[in-house]
Amino acid sequence: MRFWGVRGSIPAPGAKTSRYGGNTPCVEVRCGDELLIFDLGSGARLLGDSHPRPLRASVFLSHYHWDHLQGLPFFSPMFDPRNQFVVYGPTRNGQTVQQILSGQMRQPYFPVSAEAVFRASVDYRPFAEGQQVQVGEAVVRALELNHPGGNLGYRVDYRQHSVVYATDIEHGSESDERLVEFARGTDVLIYDAMYTDDEYFGRVGPPKTGWGHSTWRGAVDAAQRTGAKTLVLFHHEPTRDDEWLDRVTRMVKRHLPGTVAARESLVIQL
Repeated sequence: MRFWGVRGSIPAPGAKTSRYGGNTPCVEVRCGDELLIFDLGSGARLLGDSHPRPLRASVFLSHYHWDHLQGLPFFSPMFDPRNQFVVYGPTRNGQTVQQILSGQMRQPYFPVSAEAVFRASVDYRPFAEGQQVQVGEAVVRALELNHPGGNLGYRVDYRQHSVVYATDIEHGSESDERLVEFARGTDVLIYDAMYTDDEYFGRVGPPKTGWGHSTWRGAVDAAQRTGAKTLVLFHHEPTRDDEWLDRVTRMVKRHLPGTVAARESLVIQL
């Protein structure tokens, strides 16, 4: 798997974020000949510009907040008729994944529509908790996570290995137990670690309870309870600079030594 965007809420480019990166979520998982893409944040532009053509991929969208979609209009493979995509995403508020994606590329928000400029072959398919799809030899399943408006976490199983993508999850609800079962024994757990406890509970600044994100302690707890072999801290808060992320990673490693903080261009091989 390769990380193309690891930041949450809004892109955060600049000299102080150059090592971990400032792009919003986009993760590539390669299973043999199959390419799976999780979310289309601003990191998707880099992914699209880096892959040779023709390109065939399955795209899995967790939810439709802007930081997870804002790379789509600039994802260059969509403009090439040689490319083929299957795009999976949840139906929300009575709208399918195709309707929602088309809706963000319309006036007055965007100058041209998806229907007018996308040339790739795209098959849009609704996806929901409890469903699974086979992509080559890989099996992908979904779980609803605790996030305002809904959010799908995904698990990929391929040749006795697995990865769980659980961005945008707030700990402390009934979803915790369901995630433990869903992610049990996974090789890699990619988990929201946006806040510290002080930030989350309002001991520093306004409380973040109900905002739909977790803390690094919540991430450690999830990894320990699921038995994940490797925890990847993800969805970094946009004000975090590289030095801050270095410090929090050192703190987390005291509890879980194998932990890594996601950064752009990070590759994990299983």
